[in-house]
Amino acid sequence: MRANGQVVIVGAGPVGLVLARLLADAAIPTVVLEAEAAIADELRASTFHPPTLDMLDTIGLGARLVEAGLQTPTWQVRRHADGEAAVFDLAVLKDDTAHPYRLQCEQIVLSRLLVADLATRPGVTLRFGARVTEVGQDADAAWATLDSGERLAGSYVVGCDGARSVVRRALGLPFEGKTYPETMILATTRFDFAAAMPGLSNVNYIWTDHPAFSGNFSLLRVPGRWRTSLYPAPGETVEEAQTPAAIERKLQAIVPRDGPYEVLEMRAYRIHQRIVPDYRSGRLILAGDAAHLNSPSGGMGMNGGIHDAFNLAAKLREIAEGADDAVLDRYTRQRQPVAAEQILGQADGNRERMRERDPAARRRILDGLRGIAEDPVRALPYLRRTSMIDGLRAAEAVS
Repeated sequence: MRANGQVVIVGAGPVGLVLARLLADAAIPTVVLEAEAAIADELRASTFHPPTLDMLDTIGLGARLVEAGLQTPTWQVRRHADGEAAVFDLAVLKDDTAHPYRLQCEQIVLSRLLVADLATRPGVTLRFGARVTEVGQDADAAWATLDSGERLAGSYVVGCDGARSVVRRALGLPFEGKTYPETMILATTRFDFAAAMPGLSNVNYIWTDHPAFSGNFSLLRVPGRWRTSLYPAPGETVEEAQTPAAIERKLQAIVPRDGPYEVLEMRAYRIHQRIVPDYRSGRLILAGDAAHLNSPSGGMGMNGGIHDAFNLAAKLREIAEGADDAVLDRYTRQRQPVAAEQILGQADGNRERMRERDPAARRRILDGLRGIAEDPVRALPYLRRTSMIDGLRAAEAVS
């Protein structure tokens, strides 16, 4: 690293903040630049997988996050009409992780814990309202330029700035993949679906033939409310699907009730599957959604970004201790194939499974999933993969 040794991180989401926390442990000075005035509190990720919790334990935040969330030992694929389900029990992972469950907790909880923690760490500067408009590099340094004209230089600039990453655009890397035709509409309510739908888990992917839907929806529980993932019905425009009447119609189709549902929040967004071919060019580096985007089915996007941060921080620590920066090439070799094959690949398959409309095909899929879920010998490798344990082990095996 250069004499100042500083790393400039663009983006103060969970990925950028985790990276800053890890670099603080390595005594690497860091400045985090966030365009917004505060941590985003809109509806975003809400599932933490077992190995992510194991990682967060190493920086003293795992237990605090678990305390704030809902431990979720099972998840299921379910038919709405009769409640028949394949229920996966993560207890089989007890020898692979200290957290044999998913944790349902909004990502903002982790972000707030990290902001408070970073405020106590020397060498970390966190700047909100600092919008980066350009980044650049030469043989000796990299830099980020703010909309005010101020330039901040460091040994590296890391783009943790999401789908519209300024850093990725500066690298000129292709962001190959696709945008799915559907729009997801995320709505939350305090109504307790578990009390009305026997056998429900905290994480549920559900097929339905009700005309208010396009074939499926999901129900995910977080502390104090349920998150419902809805899609426009056939013949319904995206704009129509976002109206209170349309959301009410869909919620009533899930569980009919006499009074209206109280909808606390609503967010609509397109779903993408994209990835860059290389996570690094010189002194500019990418992590999280800046490098890869995936369908939210399976809850792997934020987790994969946090895994990126841990991997990258270890490489930057090696450099700070005297290693050649060629070790950063191993970051791409370890993380990019895992994202492409394990994260994007699984998320795409999960989406395709839930979009199946043929009753006979759904029957075959459900029978197959139940066969896996009810056999611990088959469930163990399946849950190692879906819980992202296999992906991390595969990355570690790459030299």
